[in-house]
Amino acid sequence: MSFYVNLENRIKDSNGVIFTKDIVAEGIPKIYLTQMVKTGVLVRIDQGVYMSPDSLADKMYYLQHRKPAIVYSHDTALFLHDLSDRDPLTYSVTVPIGYNTKNLKNEGLIVYSINKKYHGIGLFTAASPFGNDIVTYDMERTICDITRSRNKIDIAVLSDALKRYAKRSDKDISKLMEYAKLFRVTKLIRTYLEVLL
Repeated sequence: MSFYVNLENRIKDSNGVIFTKDIVAEGIPKIYLTQMVKTGVLVRIDQGVYMSPDSLADKMYYLQHRKPAIVYSHDTALFLHDLSDRDPLTYSVTVPIGYNTKNLKNEGLIVYSINKKYHGIGLFTAASPFGNDIVTYDMERTICDITRSRNKIDIAVLSDALKRYAKRSDKDISKLMEYAKLFRVTKLIRTYLEVLL
């Protein structure tokens, strides 16, 4: 099978989005990407990111694919978990302390940094608005994060998220309290829950 045909199949299998690093890892020369851009088969949408012209750009997906350390968090995670109706205009992400955040901020992201040992707690795979798998935090971790960052978040967003969480049948109060202890927001979370439950 020629590289060109292999690349065309890859485009079909990946919802029209492909990444240079994946192509190189498969042994396909990058020159084929350049040729496909010249002939209009692909469009370069970002560094190392190409898509077919008839595909819709899933920025959340390709951004995380390029920068795997980012985890969608805070108000963005609320939206992904249907704990908020507000479609985030700017995505919020969390990275471990020490990660260079300058480029992320230049791309218009709201960046939170946390100790590396807490970065991987509560990871959850969610579907982006375009149906691609992206990594976010689970509902309980998200509730703790927005409680910790309550001075930076609209109080109406926090209140609405807590009300929606309290009504969910898939909530896990014991996990929430475990995270609350870990992230030192137990007293606040308990106060909120007493009012809502």
